[in-house]
This record gives sequence, C-alpha cells and structure tokens, in this order.
Amino acid sequence: MADLTGFDATKVEPNNFSPLPAGDYQMMVIASDMKATKDGKGKYLELKLQVVSGQFQNRTLFDRLNLVNANEQAVQIAKGTLSSICRAVNVLQPKDSSELHNKVLTATVKVKADSDGNPRNEISGYKPRHTQAAQHPAAKNMIEEAFETVPAKAASPF
Repeated sequence: MADLTGFDATKVEPNNFSPLPAGDYQMMVIASDMKATKDGKGKYLELKLQVVSGQFQNRTLFDRLNLVNANEQAVQIAKGTLSSICRAVNVLQPKDSSELHNKVLTATVKVKADSDGNPRNEISGYKPRHTQAAQHPAAKNMIEEAFETVPAKAASPF
C-alpha cells in the first residue's frame, strides 16, 4: 500500500493516451535506448519523440528500430529509418543516439490497429523540419512559433 496523502485528482489533468490524428508533426527525439528484443536474440533502438508545437504539444510517441535482428529485412528497414532521421536532423554519422536528441524534425504519423484491434500510432516516416514550411507557406509561422517553445539548444539550426 502507498501513502497518497495530499494528492488531489481535481487539481491534476488526467493523462490522454488516445492516438494522435494521422498527419505530419514537428517533433524531436528526447530519449533513446538500445533494448533487447523479447526473444533476447536481437536489439532495437527505442526512440522517445515529443511533439513540439500545436494542439498536441508535449505528447510523446515511440519508435523502435530493429538494428540487430535475425530477419535481415527488418534490419534494412530499421537502418533506412535511422538514415531518414539522421538526414532530417543533419547528423549523418552519429557515434551515439544522443546526438539525435533535441533536434526538430517532421514525423509522419499514422493510426493503425494493434493486435487487439485498438487504434495506436505508428510513425511512418521522417523528413527535415523545413520541408513542411517549404511546401506550405502557412506552416512556416507554425514552425517558427514552435521554436519559441523549444529550449534554445533544440532550436538552434542544424
């Protein structure tokens, strides 16, 4: 049993774990870790990403890249995704996954059903943060506003 004296749920907003609507989001990697696969025979890079602007600011998503796996196709997909992330944040030869942290990029998010049929998010692609602004002039203001809310370290140009 845990002592919860002093906690008042009326003073704290509940967490919202419903999936984000499909679309492009300005995000940044805020944490990463190499983890063992369930069978213990492989490893994946788990990336924790955070939305940096808009209605869903501060929401987090995860992406898993199977970098060590018996299935060579899974490894190639993971390496291609990692390459997209590296290119999006202009860190082309990272020595450590932390070099990808706190750099804004555009992530394309889809909604898919999990094994139980419940909706969940999946990141289907990454591109540089300026891609959206170059294609959609109205998005430029949204991106510039996002930089005002991102710590200076993260908002610096490539």
